[in-house]
Amino acid sequence: MTLRFVSGSMRGRLVIQLALIAALLSLVLFLVVRTVAERAAADTQDNILLASATSISDALYTERGAVRLELPYSALSMLGSISEDRVFYRVAVGGETLTGYDDLPLPVSNDANQFDTYRYKGETVRAVALKRNFSTGNHSRDVTIVVAQTRLGLAAISSRITNTAMAIGVIFFLLATGLSLWAAQSALAPLTRMAGAVTRRGPSDLRPVVGKTPAELAPLVEALNSFILRLKASLNRSEDFIAEAAHRVRTPLATVRTQAEVVHRSLNQSQNKTALREMIRAIDESSRSAGQLLDHAMVNFRTDQFETAQLDLVELVKETTDRLSPTAGLKDIGINVAHDIPEFPFSGDAILLQNALRNILDNAIKYSPADSIITVNMTSDPEYQIAVIDQGRGFQGGDAQSYLNRFSRGENVDDVVGSGLGLTIVQEVAVAHFGRVEIQNNQTGSGACVSFILPRG
Repeated sequence: MTLRFVSGSMRGRLVIQLALIAALLSLVLFLVVRTVAERAAADTQDNILLASATSISDALYTERGAVRLELPYSALSMLGSISEDRVFYRVAVGGETLTGYDDLPLPVSNDANQFDTYRYKGETVRAVALKRNFSTGNHSRDVTIVVAQTRLGLAAISSRITNTAMAIGVIFFLLATGLSLWAAQSALAPLTRMAGAVTRRGPSDLRPVVGKTPAELAPLVEALNSFILRLKASLNRSEDFIAEAAHRVRTPLATVRTQAEVVHRSLNQSQNKTALREMIRAIDESSRSAGQLLDHAMVNFRTDQFETAQLDLVELVKETTDRLSPTAGLKDIGINVAHDIPEFPFSGDAILLQNALRNILDNAIKYSPADSIITVNMTSDPEYQIAVIDQGRGFQGGDAQSYLNRFSRGENVDDVVGSGLGLTIVQEVAVAHFGRVEIQNNQTGSGACVSFILPRG
């Protein structure tokens, strides 16, 4: 099982940060567009109001010392043409209304052109006041022209501008977010490629990581290559240690056992022979335990450094039985192999599989009586199943699967040398190949049946 410690995604954080920046820029764009557009619309209205007042001013004339006006149609129509707003006007001479709305306020200051916004007749209006001085013979008269317009049209224009600015802001945000996703993907692509290249490697491929990477990833690549070199050296040392330990532990124990056998044959007193037999048994147990522990370490090591190759399980079983035939022959035990198809093609680690089969057969030989038969049935449908059936003592107890646990042995085999690791090794090899082990008593008589099951394909 692979444990992954994740504290957020770099891609996610980068996209969120860029999206927040895009949202801020979209808001700024919305405010700028709306402000500029509303200012432009307001200036347009002011310019039209001023043009209308100027048109009225140009239509003023004097007659017999009095100021007269022929109100031009175009002066007010230019305001009504852009919206449905109401238009008000007032022309005052010396403070007296010449024409228009008497209650339309006149400006207080004497500036030539004045713009103002106020409430009139229950509505908000925008007004311009234009002052002119007319000479009527011996006198000059001050003329004030006020033109006002409601702001409904400007409000409608402002609403359209706001909607347009909002649409532009949303489009800009979506576009910026999409570009942020692309930018994040592009920025992290070298890291993704490097991770994919390392993931595709086999367990024994400990070459340094090479390839073009951005400068920011160079320290990570250097650290990874340094770690790979240290790991490779450590694994080599572990493999050498296991091989050396197996040789140095098994050889002295075998020598001590041989010398003990020689001494046992030369002794005459029964009590000395009994003690020596106990010593020989202890040596056998120590030797077997040390061997099984080293085999278990080797299995764990090769499971981590898994190497697969195409092989034939039928040939592998026959080779294993041939190697164990001399041991079985010492007890006059025969080994029969049967298979339903000529070949069992499989992709796996040959050393691990052979180790598992050897442990199964070794247990069958060890716990079988003399002059018995061990049967190896190989079936291929629906899975590859290698069932080793002996005529020995079988499994004592209700839960036979518990014998797969480390150092677990039955109460009926205390007199036989064993370590309780054989079936554990078999189980670990099966799991490494996505298979399983099933154990039960022989259904056709005394003995045990251990099934090593592997998936086809």
